[in-house]
Amino acid sequence: MSTVVLVPAAGRGERLGHGMPKALVPVRGVALLVHAVRGLLNAGRVRHVVVAAPPAEVGATEALLREHGLRAEVVPGGADRTESVRLALRHALAVHPDVRVVLVHDAARAFTPPAVVDAVVAAVEAGAPAVIPVLPMADTVKRVDIDEVVQDTPDRAALRVVQTPQGFAVDTLSRAYALAGDSATDDAGLVEKLGVPVLAIPGHPYAMKITTPFDLAIAEAVLAGEGPR
Repeated sequence: MSTVVLVPAAGRGERLGHGMPKALVPVRGVALLVHAVRGLLNAGRVRHVVVAAPPAEVGATEALLREHGLRAEVVPGGADRTESVRLALRHALAVHPDVRVVLVHDAARAFTPPAVVDAVVAAVEAGAPAVIPVLPMADTVKRVDIDEVVQDTPDRAALRVVQTPQGFAVDTLSRAYALAGDSATDDAGLVEKLGVPVLAIPGHPYAMKITTPFDLAIAEAVLAGEGPR
């Protein structure tokens, strides 16, 4: 099966405070997007990578990836994550009609180990229509109302933290995005609305999402030094 990864990378990254798109923020001198694409390709299961970049940064993003010897296609992204994924998916289906497995991966999860990518692809190839890597919930979680008054305490044994890449049979993801309306932060959530089962498999702590300066400090101190594994 041919596998394509869609990488929505048009986010502004305001919480990181670097004044540039989040995917281009450097960790040890190398952009998050470069770390992310390298990890995807190192898995050995991905044939095509399609990056949805800020429209004004398409040329610069292409040059950046080429500079690091990374093979990827870059398309203009949309106003939000959902639109960026939709545009990348449309490109992938038009240019690579043989695709059977589609992954969606956040550039901000730049240090996801290749083994996680491999496991997601393998699970879809084995017949799962949708697959997500997850970690057990370590913290106690409270559900509150609009006034921040605690309503109850869900059993964390049944809760999971969701990571990427999320993997899908191409027809499943295409149908989910054809029916998607409002902006969504989770592709599997769109698939769930179709009544399609979503399989959870083990993720990895290194697949953390780099969103804040604290996350970036962790990446600088730990993740980039050891590299994806």
